[in-house]
Amino acid sequence: MALMTADHVPVLAAELVALLDPQPGEVAVDATFGAGGHARLVAERLGEDGLLIAIDRDPEAERRFTEFAAGAPCRTRFVHAPFAEALADLGADGMRADIVYLDLGISSMQIDTAERGFSYVADAPLDMRMDPTTGPTAAQLIASWDARRLARVFREYGEERYAGQISRAIVRERERSPIETTTELVDVVTNAIPTPARFAAGHPAKRVFQALRIAVNDELDQIDEALPAAWELLRENGRFAGISFHSLEDRRVKRFLAELERGCICPPDLPVCVCGREPRAELLARGGATPGADELAANPRSRSARLRGALKLPTTEASPA
Repeated sequence: MALMTADHVPVLAAELVALLDPQPGEVAVDATFGAGGHARLVAERLGEDGLLIAIDRDPEAERRFTEFAAGAPCRTRFVHAPFAEALADLGADGMRADIVYLDLGISSMQIDTAERGFSYVADAPLDMRMDPTTGPTAAQLIASWDARRLARVFREYGEERYAGQISRAIVRERERSPIETTTELVDVVTNAIPTPARFAAGHPAKRVFQALRIAVNDELDQIDEALPAAWELLRENGRFAGISFHSLEDRRVKRFLAELERGCICPPDLPVCVCGREPRAELLARGGATPGADELAANPRSRSARLRGALKLPTTEASPA
C-alpha cells in the first residue's frame, strides 16, 4: 500500500492519558485502534497484569495490532468489528472495563494510504470503506443514489452549502460516464460550485468527501449506538473519553455526557424532588480539551480535535421504606 506519509501522530495523547489516568492491572478498551498511538501510551500504564482490548474494523489496523501486541507491556486482545457492535458484544459477554475511549472518525493511516480513496488530493479508486472487504463503495453510492438523496447527505453530513448544485452535477456527469475515481469526483465538485468558492478556505471537495465517507461507513449511527454500549461496559468509577474531529461527532458525545450528568428533572416549582433521578456521570475536562499550540504546529491535522470525558458515578442504593 502506498502511504503518503509514514508518520501517524496520536492526537491529544497526553491529555487523553491524563484524563483517563490508567492504573496497573486495569482493563482498557481502545475503540478504534488505528495506528495504535493512544494504545501504546495506555498500555504502558496498565502493566503486565492489565488488559488492553483493541477494536477496529480495518484489516490493516489488525495487522498493526499484531506488531503492537508482540511487544506490549500488558495483556492484549483484538476485536475485528465496527466499534458499536464490538462494545455491545463485550458488554453482553459480561466484560467490564475500567477505561473505554473512542477515537472517532478516520485515521491518518486510512487517509495516507492513497489507494483507499479517502483523500481528495490523490488519484485513486473512489472506495472509502474502513473495512474494504464489505459494504458498498463511495463510487457505488454515487452511481446509485438520486440527486435528492445525494444532496441531503452532502448537506447533513458535510454541511455543504452547494449540496444541490453538486448533486445535480454528479447525476449529469454519471449519465455521460461513471464517476469511479477521487479525481473525477473532485473535478465534478469543483466545476459545480461558484468560482469564488473554489478558492475559499479549504479544499472545495473537502465537505463532499467527508459526507460520503460518513455515509459509506455509517459513522454517525455507529456513534449513537457505541456511546451507550461503551457506558454500559464501564465499571462504577470507570472513565470514558471520546475524541471527535468535527461538530457532528462532538455534538453527539457532548449531548450524551450532558444527559448522564443531569440529575433531577422535576419542575422547578416543586418543593422536593419526586423523580428520584441522580447524576450518573461527573464530567472530566468540562468544555472539552483541544490541542495546544505545540501540537498544532507539529500536527496540523489535530486542529479540529476535541476530547471529552466522564467518570461513571456509583449508583446510590435506595433507602428501605
